[in-house]
Amino acid sequence: MLYPIYVHKEDGSAYGAIFPDIPGCHAAADDAQALPAAAQEAVEAHFGADDDPIPSPSSPDAWVDDPEYRGGFWMMVDIDLSRVRSRAVRLNISLPENLVQRIDTAARQRGQSRSAFLAMAAEHEMSDA
Repeated sequence: MLYPIYVHKEDGSAYGAIFPDIPGCHAAADDAQALPAAAQEAVEAHFGADDDPIPSPSSPDAWVDDPEYRGGFWMMVDIDLSRVRSRAVRLNISLPENLVQRIDTAARQRGQSRSAFLAMAAEHEMSDA
């Protein structure tokens, strides 16, 4: 899910990033290209140990007049929320036998379990929607 981060950098320091939608969540990186990975890690750490709801992302336009966000720039970062709280849930589904065989073959070729393959396929399908 794309979240806006406000990025700032002072001379001689790393890039700092603030998530306006997630108060108290901050990230830092030595270069701007490393900010998306640092942002993912920050969100995982921020929500990892509690059950607080994860807020939906806003647009940078919602914050453009806020005096707290002056002198830097905005980035949109893709946060994989499935990595934030990834408790597995067992479910029972029915599929045609030949489809299950094809899924198992494709999963094996990728070195994945059937569950991992189906989760990846579902994520892929929903990302195109």
